[in-house]
Amino acid sequence: MPDFAVAAAYRFVDLPDAAELREQWFQSAQAAALKGTLLVATEGLNFTLAGEPAALEAWLAALQADARLAGLDIKRHRHDSLPFRHLRVKLKNEIIRMNQPVVRPQAARAPAVDAATLQRWLDQGGRDDAGRDVVLLDTRNGFEVDAGAFEGALDWRLAKFSDFPAALEQHREALQGKTVVSYCTGGIRCEKAALWMQQAGIEHVLQLDGGILRYFEATTGAPHWQGRCFVFDEREGLERPT
Repeated sequence: MPDFAVAAAYRFVDLPDAAELREQWFQSAQAAALKGTLLVATEGLNFTLAGEPAALEAWLAALQADARLAGLDIKRHRHDSLPFRHLRVKLKNEIIRMNQPVVRPQAARAPAVDAATLQRWLDQGGRDDAGRDVVLLDTRNGFEVDAGAFEGALDWRLAKFSDFPAALEQHREALQGKTVVSYCTGGIRCEKAALWMQQAGIEHVLQLDGGILRYFEATTGAPHWQGRCFVFDEREGLERPT
């Protein structure tokens, strides 16, 4: 059985005390012998951490004792070795860089579609419940898409996420009149992307709630997915569940 637990989560929430939290979380994660990366900014936090299961769960419980972080949507996995070599807790301007300060997910979240509903839409030929064509839009970097992606998803060959606004301007005509479902690994990029598309006037925009990781957890065999899900650690990629 795998000996180590891996937990990934993010939340867009106002954290004006981000600098103090960075130091606090670094000290507590270090004391728990956790490895991985935690990013904190005034717009929220984003982390993937691994460690001994009991220690990781205790750390997560302490984290969520802060009312602003209660009930985090945490994706959990097990692994037979620590997938990270170091602990990095960083203070950032954004927990996912877009360079668009008008996008404030902590103030208002874009509508989301859950994994089961998306699977049903894809099973019925790529149409939503209103009969509109569903377009899947991959908001990850091109090399991540190369490892695996949803069948037929749009891939704008992004080199970095901050390229997304410019790419939308080039490709927006392909989205008109369709239900656009943005997706990424864990949900953080597609959440900002969905908000940006809304603000740009794309009418029917959704984000895949919890991203690919939640789709892997919530569906049987991850239908309509091909390949692996790239992750930024020593695992390199997660196989589609069977």
